[in-house]
Amino acid sequence: MKDGFSPAGDFDDDGRRIITGFSNPLVKQVRSLREKKHRKRSGHFLAEGLRLLTEALEAGYVPVMLFMSDTRESHPLITALEQAVKDTGGQIVVTTRDILAKISGKDNPQTVLGVYKDHGTTLSEVDRGSANIWLVAQSLRDPGNLGTILRTGDAVGAGGLILIDDCVDPFSVEAVRSSMGAIFTQKIVQSPWIEFLEWLRSSKGELVGTSLNTDKDYQAVQYSAPTFLLIGNEAHGLPTEYEAECDMLVKMPMRGKADSLNAAIAAAVMAYEVLNQQRREQS
Repeated sequence: MKDGFSPAGDFDDDGRRIITGFSNPLVKQVRSLREKKHRKRSGHFLAEGLRLLTEALEAGYVPVMLFMSDTRESHPLITALEQAVKDTGGQIVVTTRDILAKISGKDNPQTVLGVYKDHGTTLSEVDRGSANIWLVAQSLRDPGNLGTILRTGDAVGAGGLILIDDCVDPFSVEAVRSSMGAIFTQKIVQSPWIEFLEWLRSSKGELVGTSLNTDKDYQAVQYSAPTFLLIGNEAHGLPTEYEAECDMLVKMPMRGKADSLNAAIAAAVMAYEVLNQQRREQS
């Protein structure tokens, strides 16, 4: 048994396990990782697609288990994934597209799927000086938004994403898929607000919140590194008491009828403003 997973089935001539039956216990175990409670219990999550798995490998993450379709075409990137899994003692499983569809929940599944160890970290392990920008999200509910914020963090060279209070699971299939590989390049921390605030105030760092309750234009202020950009819940924004703890509140001009931007878009606009200020200082 590898990492708590059941043995898969018979081996082929290349040492890969073969699964052809839906009732195989390993299929049931891996499929259960689509549910948060099973991910939490096992400490593993799913990622699918050759591009995403290759980006994970480039970031130093190797799946503990690699599932491949029996109809896949030969590809050097798949070969590299296989070799990495073998070198680290993981399992390689060849199965049907129908079983891959059952595991992934997609009618048209990718030809490769990986099972990875959860790599969430803690505040005490975060080196705030390793990056000038950090993204912080409070009570985020949409996995697509979370994944997109991770992509933004990767794009601007942020240190990672700190999730405050009860947020959507960053290792859900939907969040991982929408992160387009950034789940493997960004540090991910989950913390209650009070613990985060105590950690933040223990050293340098400017907390900047986005809010309608201010007249400060987001481009009219100077940001200090490291900058922690705090984005509120999609429907309600930041609680008043959280805004009160920010070093600065800023807002983006809204010229139409809408009074706010999507949370992920707001995070991207803010992150690029901070990045552009830093670039101008360095030039």
